[in-house]
Amino acid sequence: MGRHGQFGGYFKGLDGFSKTMEDVKVKTGFGGMLTMASAALIFTLILVEFRDYRQIHVQPSILVDKSRGEKLLVHMNITFPRVPCYLLSVDVMDISGEHQNDVAHDLAKTRLGLDGVPLSTNTTQKLQGELETIIASRAKDYCGSCYGGEPGPSGCCNSCEEVRESYVRRGWSFNNPDGIEQCVQEHWSERIKEQSKEGCNINGVLKVNKVIGNFHLSPGRSFQTHQVHVHDLVPYLQDSNLHDFGHVIHNFAFMDANQPTETAHTLRLKKTLGIVNPLDGVKAHTEASNYMFQYFLKVVGTQFQLLDGQVAKTHQYSVTQYERDLDNSDKSDADELGHLTSHGHSGVPGVFFNYEISPMQVVHQEYRQSFAHFATSTCAIVGGVLTVAGLLDSFVYGAQNRMKGGSSNGAASHSRTGKFL
Repeated sequence: MGRHGQFGGYFKGLDGFSKTMEDVKVKTGFGGMLTMASAALIFTLILVEFRDYRQIHVQPSILVDKSRGEKLLVHMNITFPRVPCYLLSVDVMDISGEHQNDVAHDLAKTRLGLDGVPLSTNTTQKLQGELETIIASRAKDYCGSCYGGEPGPSGCCNSCEEVRESYVRRGWSFNNPDGIEQCVQEHWSERIKEQSKEGCNINGVLKVNKVIGNFHLSPGRSFQTHQVHVHDLVPYLQDSNLHDFGHVIHNFAFMDANQPTETAHTLRLKKTLGIVNPLDGVKAHTEASNYMFQYFLKVVGTQFQLLDGQVAKTHQYSVTQYERDLDNSDKSDADELGHLTSHGHSGVPGVFFNYEISPMQVVHQEYRQSFAHFATSTCAIVGGVLTVAGLLDSFVYGAQNRMKGGSSNGAASHSRTGKFL
């Protein structure tokens, strides 16, 4: 005991936690209330800190997109109330020189009635069955003429559609089906007239290169002639029914080709971060047939680095819309200062999506606060609240003593230490 007392004596002068005897401690009602309030505040703040410790945070950053040679998937669902499906074609072209004409793979065209409701499956299957019956009734050795068009691998055009495709390969306009045997037998003109007042919904996926380019939905079959992209507009413009490219975009999104679908967790993250597809729900209206809608898109790659180590890739985009009446291209517009703006003479009616890929990508990384951070914050909360409460208690107690004016109370105030606890 002697050695222990001698050893402790060396450090007695360094004691920062001085003690007072129970006889000189003073307890007050205000101090008790302050103790309860401090305990409640400490409990609340620690609970908030624990919740923050367990919560998943997202840290955004911007990096250079180093991916090369990847593909983009364009998910779209667009309705054209006044353009029948047989007139619509989807074409893709980009700055690398690649062209995809009349894309049909992974895209579904649904015929719509005057009320915008899809035609029943039975109706479309019946029409398709009648067409197949007519084609099958021909002789086995039948080899139809292509009427000057460029034939396919078989060298024959055994249906009106094959004649039409041969014309496209030749770069000709298909404007006189009544003079073609296959079309007359298949009642092509009658079928087209039946569909002329219908609408069309296009739903599916386009695969495009990750470079500057555009894809468009426009009337008539497209083809290349002398390195120029040309559309056969004759069936569209000569139709007795008035068509227009007013449309409704139900869904429009860019996705990574390696991750064609988004997980539920990724969708929740996008909703939390406010990442939306700005074209979803867009409606555009016109009553002019020769009318062009253009959307200019800036596409930015987005990556989510999840807490479990998985990486989810998607894309977000911004959009600017522009539209033009091609029949009034010769007119010039003047602004409030009198400056004239003229418009180009060229153009094709339809809906054009011009996209540009950003060289940067946004990375959202999930993380949690460390336990050391939680422990440090907890200690800071306890120490901070007790210190502030002790100062407040001392101030109030001293003020009460000064108001009483008692010298004995003033002396007790100087000797009062640790009363709060």
